[in-house]
Amino acid sequence: MSASHTGAGEHQLDIPHSAEEPIEGLPAGFGKGILGKAAFWIAFAFSLFQLWSAAYGTLPSQVVRAMHVGFLLLLGFALLGNLVAKTRSGTAWFWALGILGFLTGVYQWVNYVPLIHRSGFLTTTDLVVGSIMLVLVFEGARRLMGLPLTIIAGIFLAYCFFGQYLPAPFIHRGYPTDMIIEHFAFGTEGIYGTPIYVSAAYIFIFVVFAAFLERAGMLALFNDFALGLVGHWRGGPAQVCVLSSALMGTISGSGVANVVASGQFTIPLMKRFGFRSAFAGGVEATSSMGGQIMPPVMGAVAFIMAETLNVPYVDVVKAALIPAVLYFGVCFWMVHLEAGKAGLGGLDKAKLPDPWKAVRQHWPLVLPLGMLVYLLFAGYTPIFAGTMGLALIVVLILGTPIAALIGPFAFRMVFWITLGLAAAMFMKFGVNILMLVIGTLIAGCLFFKGGHETLAICRDSLAEGAKNALPVGIACAIVGIVIGTLTLTGIASTFIGAIIRVGESNLFLSLVLTMITCLILGMGIPTIPNYIITSSLAGPALLELGVPLLVSHMFVFYFGILADLTPPVALACFAAAPMAKTSGLKISLQATKLATAGFVVPFMAVYTPALMLQDGGPMAENYGYWVEVAYVLFKACAGIALWGMAVVGHLFGKALWWERIAAFAAGVLMILYLPMTDEAGFVLGLIVVIAHWLRVRRIKREEAAA
Repeated sequence: MSASHTGAGEHQLDIPHSAEEPIEGLPAGFGKGILGKAAFWIAFAFSLFQLWSAAYGTLPSQVVRAMHVGFLLLLGFALLGNLVAKTRSGTAWFWALGILGFLTGVYQWVNYVPLIHRSGFLTTTDLVVGSIMLVLVFEGARRLMGLPLTIIAGIFLAYCFFGQYLPAPFIHRGYPTDMIIEHFAFGTEGIYGTPIYVSAAYIFIFVVFAAFLERAGMLALFNDFALGLVGHWRGGPAQVCVLSSALMGTISGSGVANVVASGQFTIPLMKRFGFRSAFAGGVEATSSMGGQIMPPVMGAVAFIMAETLNVPYVDVVKAALIPAVLYFGVCFWMVHLEAGKAGLGGLDKAKLPDPWKAVRQHWPLVLPLGMLVYLLFAGYTPIFAGTMGLALIVVLILGTPIAALIGPFAFRMVFWITLGLAAAMFMKFGVNILMLVIGTLIAGCLFFKGGHETLAICRDSLAEGAKNALPVGIACAIVGIVIGTLTLTGIASTFIGAIIRVGESNLFLSLVLTMITCLILGMGIPTIPNYIITSSLAGPALLELGVPLLVSHMFVFYFGILADLTPPVALACFAAAPMAKTSGLKISLQATKLATAGFVVPFMAVYTPALMLQDGGPMAENYGYWVEVAYVLFKACAGIALWGMAVVGHLFGKALWWERIAAFAAGVLMILYLPMTDEAGFVLGLIVVIAHWLRVRRIKREEAAA
């Protein structure tokens, strides 16, 4: 196993690893000088605390949540002071805010039992600490996530204070200030609600896991594998972009970050190959955002969804599997058609890397990801699976320099087998045996060649993982204000009632209204808070209208993702704009075409839940469940394929205007859930494709004869 790494000294703390990219609201790195080192080691300590609490679970959940928010505020403000502040006084101010935020978490830890006893009768000091924490969360979210999410949360909080003065149906009975502060700053339905619990218990581990894999060379493996496997296909560079983004989605869930990380290489390559700038940017934005629906991580929303619905995590992954395949299948198909329209072929296969050779060379990197997927599907909890996957990658990284010193191949295999068995003893003897194995490897790395560099990889991965978790953690904290308002005031029932009244006469109209709500909210806020807010409002309403629970939550999740691709905001597209050297709006229009499946599949799943592997319908009763699944999948593929022909204007050759209209109509008929529409769609689609093929073949014969 190979891993690229820079030196382990001071220079490395100031200049970030080349794989690290800026995250929302912050430049790359930790800063320079003493404060840069301090921020680095705070991030390192943050990761150690989270991993220790996950491995041993001895702290009360409320304490873990409070310290998680405290570390988020400390690290977030410290990085703002180091990387954003222009003056020394500004730097000092941010650091003071960070320390103050961290102390609010310490206060809850120290006073955990007294606070329980004082529930409902908080002291003045409690209320002051709670107020400070609320203000700091808002300021941290404003700095790191931008104004839209902060404004939305602020409106909800203001509603708690002033809702009693509003007209019906928005009026509530009114709540005293101390009750509001206690609800949001000390209970488990405000800042420390389910979202921050999931961030602390699940998301953080998977973010650190991804950081370790990236440091160990997983990105290079993904790129080599994608390049060798699909680079020779028609439109090769764009196909590589789609596949590598799909693979990246298995370990990383940040769509915009994926655009920034991979787009600087893929977009120029696509442009040099002959693709239009807007299309190249659209391919990168669409495929990168698709990583959030790709199991097993799914942009961390899968963990929140499983916790919110109280269903096994594997059920969420199963529901997302077919839609994810369809999403990326459409991306491949649209690239294929666009490349055919532009007369572009593929890359020279002889010059491409062997994908399976890349896997053979870096096969140890696949083991942690494979173990993670196995444990998740075997029914283990995400926190257990994530911890074990992370422990395995750490063992592999630490064992590599030691194994490199063992000469004969057979002896190296014995070393790895022994190490694997020792780590596997965790299943019988508990986490201490695993810590003993890791501790022994760390001690060994101190005395062997290459060991210090390997330890630096682990150190830097822990720090980078904590920094990468900042946007998600802050978003989960601030969105707790929204959830807390819904539980305190009951305003959600008003929104739910409105959707139900519309849906009683027209379910499709209710779905469209929900979609519009998700797209509008998603214009300014990330996917996770968008999902949490809209699922809290629209999810129960869709359930009342007969939509299966998991499908209703997937519905709002998907359109929350698509908000980053649709005009006018389209964050992922504007992130790709500087690299494509064209406007974000033009990229957004291309991305919207490419993401056809993302718009269609949620509606199809509502009417045919088998598409998300939920309960079957009449066809399942008559012919069997898997027959219905296969039929719905085939119908979706056929309809989307025809839409691709209509949108791009190419199949076997250039499509005429009437062929495009007919193909679009056939696709619509296949998607609709009405009597005889499937049959009509298949017949019309078959006629269009055959007529188009015959016409193109005739033209080619005439050209050849001439």
